[in-house]
Amino acid sequence: MILLLDVILVIASIVMLWKGADYLVEAASEIAHSLKISDLVIGLTVVAFGTSAPEFAVTIRAAITGQTDISIGNVVGSNIFNLGFILGGTAIIRAIHITPKLLYRDGFFLLSVTILIYILFFGFNGWDISDNIAAIEGSLLFLALIGYIVFLFIKKEPIEETHPESASIQSYAFFFFGLLMIVLGGHLMVEHASSLARAFGVSDWVIAVTIVAAGTSAPELATSLTAAFKEKHGMAIGNLIGSDLFNLLGVLGLAGIINPTHIQADIHSSIIVLIIMVSMVLIMMRTGWQISRLEGTLLVSLNLVRWYLDFSG
Repeated sequence: MILLLDVILVIASIVMLWKGADYLVEAASEIAHSLKISDLVIGLTVVAFGTSAPEFAVTIRAAITGQTDISIGNVVGSNIFNLGFILGGTAIIRAIHITPKLLYRDGFFLLSVTILIYILFFGFNGWDISDNIAAIEGSLLFLALIGYIVFLFIKKEPIEETHPESASIQSYAFFFFGLLMIVLGGHLMVEHASSLARAFGVSDWVIAVTIVAAGTSAPELATSLTAAFKEKHGMAIGNLIGSDLFNLLGVLGLAGIINPTHIQADIHSSIIVLIIMVSMVLIMMRTGWQISRLEGTLLVSLNLVRWYLDFSG
């Protein structure tokens, strides 16, 4: 009976995610254009922050209770899931067009941050900096995120289309309603998908980098697919890159500030996979200035192989 309830609530969470994403994308685009902000910037910031809310909730709760595997595994797993399943899956359905600014500014910033996280965790060339993210490292990461957001809003870029001078109250209402549905849907997904996994004897680490990561990334999946279908490519991929940055700088940073986040040996290979995944995506973005269906298929396939290794290991 409990398993049946879990299945029903997982299905309900999927419905909430998809409908919430539909409201969120339309409302966010109208609000952004009325403020003379592009789809890309609104995707990298406001939408990315909203869809990262489940990662914030799960990781911060895990950091407070000292569950390091869940805390870091959720962030790393979510980022790999974003670039593998979500970006790849979205590209399979509809090729995603890339701008040079997205690649050279935001893409390379994501790669730099990912490498920085690796160095903070494991040192560089034998130089061991730390085996945890404490308050000082967490504060620096969080400040870097704030600086990046401020930079994006100062360096405004042309908007894609003309909208009314001011967004209606209805647009703001739909934005927050859609965001609420996405956050609640993501929460239900995590709780009940994890319950199903534990019923079949899956470990906490595997649940963190697979089920929890997928569940907390469900808002990004719904939002990016919806944006791609509506031909809002900047929001589709900006949401994913922005979400990954929020996870690494905001979520891990805040987790370190709250409670020093100790590093386990299992995490090493996952962060290496994340660095490789980010590098591959940047190369794909430069080839033809789009993520093609074939490249999307490759990203999804690699993530499926990684999941198989996680579960079988």
